[in-house]
Amino acid sequence: MLSISQYREAVIEYLHEKIRVKEPANLYEPMVYILEQGGKRLRPVLVLMATEIFDCDYKKALDAALAIEIFHNFSLVHDDIMDDAPIRRGKQTVHEKWDINTGILSGDAMLINAYQLFESYEGDTFKELSTLFTKTAIQVCEGQQYDIDFETRDNVSISDYLLMIEYKTAVLVGASLQMGAIVAGTSKECKEAIYQYGRLLGIAFQLQDDYLDAFGDPETFGKQAGGDIIENKKTFLYLKTVELAGRSEALQLEHLYSISPAENSGKIEAVKALFESSGAAELTRKEIENYTDKAFRILDKIELPEAKKDPLRKFGQMLMERQV
Repeated sequence: MLSISQYREAVIEYLHEKIRVKEPANLYEPMVYILEQGGKRLRPVLVLMATEIFDCDYKKALDAALAIEIFHNFSLVHDDIMDDAPIRRGKQTVHEKWDINTGILSGDAMLINAYQLFESYEGDTFKELSTLFTKTAIQVCEGQQYDIDFETRDNVSISDYLLMIEYKTAVLVGASLQMGAIVAGTSKECKEAIYQYGRLLGIAFQLQDDYLDAFGDPETFGKQAGGDIIENKKTFLYLKTVELAGRSEALQLEHLYSISPAENSGKIEAVKALFESSGAAELTRKEIENYTDKAFRILDKIELPEAKKDPLRKFGQMLMERQV
């Protein structure tokens, strides 16, 4: 098997081969622009890795891997429009560099292009890939809508939030692994198990992302400290604090989430103190461990030699340690 960096290079090389600027240039230039900005390419790497784990040449999965990468970036183009975000990966977002209409249309073309890539597969493989992709794509859209809805809802539950992050983040990780298993033609049981491994790992990763947003080191985490608090996002930490804190502390937290001061450091520290004193921070850490452990237990049960599981286990560990 190849290393993660070698799979990543294979994805980049294939992307350059398949995605090029053509006429009308204003439709295709934004597609090339966003796809060449980089990113970690983790989802297509998982497609290729899973294909080889089940004893199939990874090159047979390049179209499926590129479809996942294009879909992910399509969702970022449209997310940036909805969020009115000016910067993505250190560069202007597509709608800022061009305009909103171009961003919408180029994003639409990316989604269609992702579907086109499955045309290289035949019969049952094509049907399984396209069915999984369609299911995953609509779940990602549902997750995004839940996220938008939660901004103005006062009755968001823990189960609501977990469903949102599952759909918005985790299902695409699970689908990436399952696509590799589909291309390899492995058993139904293995396809389902590897999907669940990715789904659970994706939930753990997103919960950890929420936690590190508040308590992580900005230098290593790579994001603004307390960004979710500044934006009044109802994360797992927030919801657990409301659930566990006394009435006066819960009211204090709700008040803090209703204000947007010019200087945010005081608000961030006050909210973090409530996260800690309520026990929500500790419970979030335990929940991250719980989902990670569930993922690895499923991986342990997949009928493969241990040597075959090791790359996936290592990837999962590196993902949670933010090393990929």
